Amino acid sequence: RNGFNGNASTSDVMWHSCFGCLQYKVTGIIHLWIRESWEYTNAMARRYDSRTTIFSPEGRLYQVEYAMEAIGHAGTCLGILASDGIILAAERRNTNKLLDEVFHSEKIYKLNDDMVCSVAGITSDANVLTNELRLLAQRYLLQYGESIPCEYLVQWLCDIKQAYTQYGGKRPFGTSILYMGWDKHYGYQLYQSDPSGNYGGWKATCIGNNSAAAISILKQEYKEEETDIKKALGLAVSVIHKTMGVSKLSAEKVEFATLTRENNQTKIHILTHKEVSDLIAEHEKREAEIESAKKEKEKEKQKS
Repeated sequence: RNGFNGNASTSDVMWHSCFGCLQYKVTGIIHLWIRESWEYTNAMARRYDSRTTIFSPEGRLYQVEYAMEAIGHAGTCLGILASDGIILAAERRNTNKLLDEVFHSEKIYKLNDDMVCSVAGITSDANVLTNELRLLAQRYLLQYGESIPCEYLVQWLCDIKQAYTQYGGKRPFGTSILYMGWDKHYGYQLYQSDPSGNYGGWKATCIGNNSAAAISILKQEYKEEETDIKKALGLAVSVIHKTMGVSKLSAEKVEFATLTRENNQTKIHILTHKEVSDLIAEHEKREAEIESAKKEKEKEKQKS
């Protein structure tokens, strides 16, 4: 200070001016460093994103994970293993009235006389894989004179899918598949495979949209010893209705297929529109009875 008049000296003004410039420069350097760090991180991520066969520093294959993500946005597909057969159920997404009528199943494919599969994910990829499955099954039949074992066919296709995650210039198939079948070795079987080439056997499972919620319901309501084909179909309708998020289920939005054995022969049946409508009507009737029973109990509690 210059005396006691409260005026700042020239040195004080210069010091404040220099401090302001220094603060501005430091702030600019920090912002520049943050931006360059962010750009570097993004560049590193893109480096591992674009390559199917290169692991990220965390040991992840991003393209395989993105393929899994595509399945999570697809229509729901579920399979249930019953005591006297197996069922597959699938949600149909293309229900536009302007679409031409199709005379084949949209989500369920017959592979041979003893196996059927349902797909969730990119439909064009699914068409390629199902054609490959049919070709493999027929080659085995031609060579050995009998149907291919279920797990052998699943494993064969999974080897092909795994190769698409290991060699450059290819991308993983964005499709997950549920297989149901019968063979003389293990009887009725239900399998699931994913884009990485991994597969496993299941008693009941679900893929596609809201699969986590569907699996949670199946864990609670599925009873292996008590479940026959009829109960499995009823359970499938219930699970799909709860996970699809619609107030009223219609036969145009779902497909069902059953696999059973009659007279030592495998019988594969894709349910007709009327059969699906009857299943839905039976489910709605059962739900209405449960709801009315709950209301009766509430009235009795209020009276007491």
